Parts: sequence; C-alpha cells; structure tokens
Amino acid sequence: MIDQGTVDRVVETSQAQIIDVVSEFVSLRKRGINYIGNCPFHNEKTPSFTVSPHKGIYKCFGCGKGGNAVNFLMDVEQVSFIDAIKQLGKKFNIHIDEVELSPEQQQVKNDRESMMAVSGFAQKYFTNILHKSDEGRSVGLSYLRSRGFRDDIIQKFDLGYSPEAKAALTEEALKNSFKIEFLEKTGLSIVRDNYKADRFRGRVIFPIHSISGKPTAFGGRILKTDVKTAKYLNSPESEIYHKSKILYGIFQAKQEITRKDRCYLVEGYTDVISFHQSGITNVVASSGTALTVDQIRLIARFTPNITIIYDGDPAGIKASLRGIDLVLEQGMNVKVLLLPEGEDPDSFSKNRNADQLQEYIAANEGDFIKFKTGLLLKDAQGDPVKRAQLLQDIVKSISVIPEQIVRGEYVKECSALMQVKEQVLYNEIAKIIGKSRGDNYAGSNVSKNQYVPVTPPSGAVSTPSFASQNPFEIEERELIKLIIKFGDKNLVKEEEVSEEHPQVSVGDYIIGQMKEDELESLNPLYGKIFKLYEENNHKEGFEAVKFFVSNMDAEVSQLASDLLSREYIVTRKYQENSPKKLDEELYLERNVPKIVYELKMKKVKWLYEKCSKEMMQVDPKDVEKVNSLFGQLTRLNEIKSLLAKELGNRTIV
Repeated sequence: MIDQGTVDRVVETSQAQIIDVVSEFVSLRKRGINYIGNCPFHNEKTPSFTVSPHKGIYKCFGCGKGGNAVNFLMDVEQVSFIDAIKQLGKKFNIHIDEVELSPEQQQVKNDRESMMAVSGFAQKYFTNILHKSDEGRSVGLSYLRSRGFRDDIIQKFDLGYSPEAKAALTEEALKNSFKIEFLEKTGLSIVRDNYKADRFRGRVIFPIHSISGKPTAFGGRILKTDVKTAKYLNSPESEIYHKSKILYGIFQAKQEITRKDRCYLVEGYTDVISFHQSGITNVVASSGTALTVDQIRLIARFTPNITIIYDGDPAGIKASLRGIDLVLEQGMNVKVLLLPEGEDPDSFSKNRNADQLQEYIAANEGDFIKFKTGLLLKDAQGDPVKRAQLLQDIVKSISVIPEQIVRGEYVKECSALMQVKEQVLYNEIAKIIGKSRGDNYAGSNVSKNQYVPVTPPSGAVSTPSFASQNPFEIEERELIKLIIKFGDKNLVKEEEVSEEHPQVSVGDYIIGQMKEDELESLNPLYGKIFKLYEENNHKEGFEAVKFFVSNMDAEVSQLASDLLSREYIVTRKYQENSPKKLDEELYLERNVPKIVYELKMKKVKWLYEKCSKEMMQVDPKDVEKVNSLFGQLTRLNEIKSLLAKELGNRTIV
C-alpha cells in the first residue's frame, strides 16, 4: 500500500503537469487557456476532449469521461489506482513510500499485477541473456547483427534471447519468487502435470510493449532451419495481452506519429525495426494479424492519417484488403503503398536512409481506389463480370466512409477511373447502405423510416458507474460539488448571524438537512461520498478537494474530478447564477438552501407518485391499507405546501 501523503504529492504534481501526462497518449493543440484533441475513449472526428492545465483536469464532452491525471492513466492504460500512482511517481521522480503489505494483502494482489511483474522480469532476463551469456552473444546477438541491426536499435526495442535449455527462464523466475501460475497465464511457461518448459526456448525475443512501454507479451523467432515448427511464435492471449488491441512499436512511435501527423503501418517486427534504423520512427506493425478496429482506434489517438505499406506480393495483399475498409469506416485518411515485387519493408529500408524512404513513399503512395483498381483491374480486363465485381468491391469500400463530403470525392474519382456515371455509383452506395440498415432491423418492430441502430454505434463508450438511473441526479450532483468545493465556507453572512440564523458551514448544512429528512441517495456512489464527507469533515487538516480528488477509491476520485471539471456549477439549471455573476457569499447563501429544498420537493413528489400508484392497486376492501396510504398522501401534500412556500421565499436573482 502507498501512504496517503505520497498519493497526495503524486496527484498534485500530475495535476500540475497533466498536459505532459495526456499528450503521451493524445495529440493535443492549444485553444485559449485549454488544450483539445480527439478523445481516446471513443471514436470521434471532431475534437471534444479538453484538458485544462490550470485545473489539472480533463473532460470529454462527447462521451462524458473526465477526471484528473490519475484517472486518465487508469482508463487509458487499464491499470489500477496504485499502478497509476506508481507510474506517475516514476515519471515525476517522486519516491513512492509503500507500507509493507501483510500476508493477507499480498494474497489479494490481483492476477494482472502479478502477470505484469513476471512479464517485466522475463523481458530483463531475455535481454540480459542476449548481451551477457555466451549462448546469447554467439547465437542471438550474432543473428541480429547478421540482419544488419545496430546495437543501439537492439537496445531500443529491448530485443533478447531465450536459451535452448528446457526451462531456463521458468527456473530463474521461480528462484526469484514468481509463481508458476503466472508464468503459465502469460504463456512464458508451458505446464502439464509435472512437465515445465519455456515456450520461447532457442528463439530471438521481440518484446511487445504496451502504449506506456511495459512489456506485456513476446514474439520469438526460431533460428534453426531443420526443425518442423513455426518460424515465429507469439504469446497467447492473456489478462494483460490482447493482440487485437495493441500494435508492435506503438510505444516507440507515438511521439513521432503525433509530430509527423502520419502513421506508417507495416506487417512484422523486423519491418518496424528496420524503418527505425533507417530514421523513420512513426511506424507500427499489426504483428502478422489481420488489422482490427481497436488497432485503428489506437492509431487515431495520435493521427487521422495512415499509410499502409504492403509487401510486393499481390497474392498476399488481396487477402488483406479488408483492413482498408476498416480504416475508412473509422473515418481515417488512408493511403496505400505497394513495394516492388520481392521486397518487404525490412529489406526495402535496409539500403535507404530516411530522406530516400520518405521521397519514395511520397512519390508512390496512393488512395485506396487507385490501389484497388491497379491491383485488380488486370484480372478484370475484357471480362464484364469481373469488372462489375471490381466496381462493386470499390463501391462497397466507399459506402463505409462516414463523411459524406469525403465519400463524394471518392465517387468522383471512381467515376473517372472506371468510366461509370456518378449517379450509378450513388445508386449502388444507397443500396449497400440501405441493406446494411435493413439488417439492423432484423427481428425488430422498428419502422425503417425511423432508423435506430439495434446495436450501439462503433466507438460507444460504457456509461461511467456513477451515472445511474437516479431521479434526483441533478440536485445530488450539485450538492456533492458544493460540499467538495465550498463545504468549509460559511453559509450565512457574518452581519446576518443571529440566534434565529446561527452560523453554519455549507457542508454541515447540507449533511444536516439530508440526515434530518433521511435523504439517502439511490446512487451508491453518491451515498458513499456524502458519508465520507460526514466522517472526515471535522478532522484536523481535512481539505475536501484534495481528499476526494486524490482518494484511493477510483470511482470517488473520478467523480470528484469530473464535477470539478467546470469552474463552479455543472448543470445549466444553476449556471446563470454562478459566482461569476454573484459574489461567492451571496451565491452560497441564496443557492445552497434552494438546491436542498428542490431535492426535498422532488423526493416528496416522487414518493407521492409512488404512493398514488400503490393506492390505485390496493384492494378497496383492505380498509387499513387504504387509510394508511391516504394518510401518507395527506402528509406528503402538506410537506409539498411547506416546501413550495420555502422555495417561493428563496427566488434566485
């Protein structure tokens, strides 16, 4: 565990430097006093993601995500609160004071943390073997150098070597107190009954890093030529590695992708490494797998522009064309480059420097229509059926483009290249889109004239856990924000304090009113925050903003940061009466009681409606029940009248 003082220091420092944290994952540009960029949590073309350096907070006005630098790192890296604090502490050179864990606490450390730890150990082990063991130097390092890789590039990508011994890594990890279950879960060890062996033995190792640089998986290339086994072997899917969601080289490339505003996509590990050695570093690889939506969205965090570089093998390319449609569907600007026959990015970049490579790419890359046409038209020449199939294939690609203007430009180009009228192409596109929409209605009663997708749109983001189906959402969120930001402020002006109107703080007033009328929130998280405030409010040194924003409960921290992402009040209902237009004392005196009474009124109306429905369903012969409900309705009506009078006396100017 990490002591709260250390957590506070990390949170405060990372808030002050939030631009440094976020810009590692999102391309930001300045707008006024804030920075904007495309949200990393949902798919968008128009930036709605805002970072406020003076508040130390980020907010997406598209999907609703918001919080501080710790919350951001937790969400974007999918790590725990503690791991996020550790990463930020390391980034800002803050020593992390950890309290020694008890055996019970050690036991509950989750699998993910243990798997990350064992993967980190394995990467260092493989790298050490490559450089410091006789076998590593004579076999692994010699092979890499024979491929023309310089030592600085080998170190840049943490390349390594796994020795031929049956279980060298497994035994070394066990000696260092790593558990066999996590060696097995990460795929580093193969375990069957009493049999234990290293998965990657006798292979050169290519560590696969997360976007923040942590090794999460490995690729291994065998060096023997006389064995019947796959040339490349990769880590299996695990809790920390999903091959469809990561790109090889993204950690080493992300800054240059942002700077150049373009990403080059190649196929394999050595393609990436060779490009880096030639001086082009904004390059990533899909690692031999079919391109996925998640991988495209990962690139989209840094740039909307992507160039896919294919080996000079037309037969292999035809099987990979679906990737272009996926890129188009995500609203990316895609270009395609076909290398000369017999070449791949690795071999092609070996004898060229960065300038020569850039010049070749710029001169030979083209849009997907020219690429598909050039690739497939030879087969279609003189065959009307094949030509029609090619046209249908291109039209299908155009139809997935979300932007109508961009789609229109491609229609013009396709019309000119294929000598087909634009209207014919538009008609075909309409058919494809109509069929796609129609499929969404299968089995539904929704009219096609009122099209609503059955499934969530791509890029939809799960609703934050604190956004519940709560009829009192608006008022409760306002009150939570008030106790966090203004809880220690006086509610009554000093000159107006009297026996009838004693001085009380904003926080004490709100908590007192809620307890008095048993106003428990239907949202468990809101209830937790009210309770935490009540328990800590009068403790020495308590600062609500710091306490909630740096709270070790990630949901509490994220909600607090989200509520503070605007200067004062969140909802439009109270926006016009914010302290920007009234002085703070007057604002609090007039609005805090009003919001409390509005919450009470809404609660009473909700109870009245609930009671009325119950009255309609009760058996009239059940006199006792009828009388009880009638009494409740009468009492609720009386309370409504009293609250209406209070609210009438508290008109906000």
